[in-house]
Amino acid sequence: MTAEWLDIGTLDDIPRQGARTVATPQGDIAVFRTLGDEVFALDDRCPHKGGPLSQGIVHGNAVTCPLHNWVIDLASGEARPRSRLRQADPAQAGGGQAVARAGAVACPPPFPTVVPGLVPGIHVGQLA
Repeated sequence: MTAEWLDIGTLDDIPRQGARTVATPQGDIAVFRTLGDEVFALDDRCPHKGGPLSQGIVHGNAVTCPLHNWVIDLASGEARPRSRLRQADPAQAGGGQAVARAGAVACPPPFPTVVPGLVPGIHVGQLA
């Protein structure tokens, strides 16, 4: 191989949806293999907190950092934007009970009064 390319082994040396590390004078390189047999190489450090990307989960053309779940694009090495499926709903606990309010509101109503042993909406005869 030339000085620009480093022989790292055969494709079979890298598990599908997995990674192997290669030590270089500049630091460890993580070499990833996708399910479709594409191969990518990145510094083995997450741009967030330096986590070992080679220990992450490969999915599609991305790897998820094992430390804080940052998703790194294998082609660019950049973190993908975090997407939120939906707004978090408020939840509270008190008196040994926990409740969650469906639909986020700026100022949730006060915690409901709970009578121990009674579940709202269920009649006592239904508990047996």
